[in-house]
Amino acid sequence: MPRLLVVHHSPSPATRAMQEAALAGLAQEGLEGIEVVVRPALTCSPVEALEADGYLLGTPANMGYMSGALKHFFDQLYYVGLDVTRGRPYGLWVHGDNDATGAVRSVDKVATALQWRQVAEPVCVIGQPDGPQRAALADLAATVAVSCQP
Repeated sequence: MPRLLVVHHSPSPATRAMQEAALAGLAQEGLEGIEVVVRPALTCSPVEALEADGYLLGTPANMGYMSGALKHFFDQLYYVGLDVTRGRPYGLWVHGDNDATGAVRSVDKVATALQWRQVAEPVCVIGQPDGPQRAALADLAATVAVSCQP
């Protein structure tokens, strides 16, 4: 069974709302055959990442960068996962108070170095997610999940 690993840092109400909207997208019909593992970035182990077939990443934009928690996840995974996770699909959501481009760029640099395959455009939300943004988050999650299937 394909496994999607959702790695997130969701400390605020807005980031938690984004996470919930993304996870709701994984409850859609046709995705029953995908195992979903949800882990906070600070506690996600490299073994869990190596066992996954794809990744859905969520982070706030902190001072123009991904959260330190998501960076910690990447730091633990990088050398052990460099060859093993090559080509795996991923998607990203980012919450910002006024801008998210630096956080997107920082995740993109690491994912490119790992040679992961971005399967959907990142979903960036400034402020609280509204209805269309929640739908975009659900679509992002479903797209990544489908991409995990052989």
